[in-house]
Amino acid sequence: MNWPNNWIEGLSRIEALEDAQFDADLVAEMHARAPDILGRDIRFSTPTFKEFESSEMSGCGKNSFPAFSITAGGCALNCDHCQKKILEPMIPATKPEMLDRKVRDLILLQDLQGFLLSGGSNKRNEINYDRYLPVVEKLKHDFPHLKIAIHTALTDEVAAKRMEAAGVDTAMMDVIGADETIKQVYKLDRPVADFEATLAALCATKMEISPHIVIGLHYGKLLGEANALDIVSRYDIQALVLVVIMPFYAKPGTFTVPSTSDVGRIFLEARKRMGDKSVLLGCARPAGMHKRVTDAYAVMAGLDGIAFPADGALAACQMIGRKHTQEHACCSIKLGADKAATASATCAA
Repeated sequence: MNWPNNWIEGLSRIEALEDAQFDADLVAEMHARAPDILGRDIRFSTPTFKEFESSEMSGCGKNSFPAFSITAGGCALNCDHCQKKILEPMIPATKPEMLDRKVRDLILLQDLQGFLLSGGSNKRNEINYDRYLPVVEKLKHDFPHLKIAIHTALTDEVAAKRMEAAGVDTAMMDVIGADETIKQVYKLDRPVADFEATLAALCATKMEISPHIVIGLHYGKLLGEANALDIVSRYDIQALVLVVIMPFYAKPGTFTVPSTSDVGRIFLEARKRMGDKSVLLGCARPAGMHKRVTDAYAVMAGLDGIAFPADGALAACQMIGRKHTQEHACCSIKLGADKAATASATCAA
């Protein structure tokens, strides 16, 4: 297809986006920054946390990068936005020996390339991984190719160093920029400063650090996102992961959905603020047309990766001239070009 030079007109020619509503001023602002972003390849991540298929690409039928929860479906916080439902698709590993056995089985049977270690928090938004780190260390020793990511929750330098010593590759945590959000949504009596302290502790290690910012976390309203960007921009991180609040998980009537224009403007601001560092769109965001528009904005704003891309995202890449790749791993993990090519070929077979 011969795409027009005008991005807003080009979007109207994409079948998956023909009924979408875009902010023409925002698209024009993104188009004006095209010279800064068109040289950046975009990576579409399709990890095996859940089944995935769109009209433009398919996921991987093998468990090449699953998520494990050390608390199964349990979480003491039970935050308003999640209510523990985000843990449900994860594989339970409530004992260290369960994690060890399941990982080894998946390496043997499904060519496991890595995994995410997660779990529910205690009432101080902490997860105690100490019993599991010897297993992580032994797995890394026996299978050096494994890429291991961990959701740290709030932690300190001592615990961060233990994760590093065990061989964890990538550490993730949420950065919240408003005390009101922490108290009201998380029901947690800890300040923003504790989240920055956790980020500082993680960045003092050699692990790759990928903080997350949840857009619309304050019941769908924008509140602490700008401050969270300020915090993240002060540290030497591997990648910033942006996600969008999903009212699907919340109590009915408690959350609204941020407008796609507000989300797109945060994408643009994050791209400006983070310089050459990777900015990624993570797994969580509202479904339907909201997701299609959100993903198109992510492409045009110059984000470096999208997890589980919506219909139209690949066409948007083609429309503006950005190159893309696909990996069957968490968006925060890079398997490496050779491993990614092998995994994609295996899943296509």
